[in-house]
Amino acid sequence: MKVNFETMTKAELRTYVLSHKDDEEALRVLMSRRSGIKYQFENTEEGKQQIKNLIQQKIEGKL
Repeated sequence: MKVNFETMTKAELRTYVLSHKDDEEALRVLMSRRSGIKYQFENTEEGKQQIKNLIQQKIEGKL
């Protein structure tokens, strides 16, 4: 029986991949669902402060 990965939630698919590590198709589908914002900061004191502020906002649930 073929598993329909497209109908699984991301959490269900992640659980499936962890227990079926040889299933390359499942891993491909999981990786295709990756999303997120990529941040790029200068390697300066200002950039480091921006990173700290961003992390604090994420901790506080503001992002």
